[in-house]
Amino acid sequence: MNNYPEIITNLIQHLKKLPGIGEKTAMRLTFHLLNSDENFVSSLGNLIINLKQKIKLCKICYNFTEKEICNICSNPNRDKTIICIVEDVNDMINIESTGKFNGLYHILHGVFSPISGITFENIKIKELFERVKNSKNLKEIIIATNPTAEGNATAVYIKDNIEKINKNIKITRIAVGIPQGAELEYIDKITLSKALENRLTFKN
Repeated sequence: MNNYPEIITNLIQHLKKLPGIGEKTAMRLTFHLLNSDENFVSSLGNLIINLKQKIKLCKICYNFTEKEICNICSNPNRDKTIICIVEDVNDMINIESTGKFNGLYHILHGVFSPISGITFENIKIKELFERVKNSKNLKEIIIATNPTAEGNATAVYIKDNIEKINKNIKITRIAVGIPQGAELEYIDKITLSKALENRLTFKN
């Protein structure tokens, strides 16, 4: 790429850092932007800047939001007696797309993974336990971490600690229809709907 101007080369290198983007795709995107309307490119640039400057984490569930509290947590029509715990925002979006869940969420932003250097201190798990302690009407916790070794270890840790906080809270785990080792982001809506509908009481 030595024949390209430095700006083009730098943009290609930056785009290659995005997930799923190889050098050829990065080049196509760069030249597409170069040939696009200036207003479009300017608008896209501003959106990327605003993404980092204006998006924050919801103070309750840690969803992405522009406000202090996200639209789901502030919605009076959501069932506040049930919380679904997920690994990341993509999993929450996928569950929302089924239209089968009307409760609240808690987004961990990761799972326990010693190999990757991720401990329980690095994810939003202490915040979850504090939330459970302060929730007076909470009836059920759905643990919807991915059925991987890391997701299962995190699920067991959550279950054990919530039982210590409040034994009266029902703890369930989505399982039916989700293959072992799969990730929620890639599960189809029908399978995910069945997993939610047929959830079982979580046992070690």
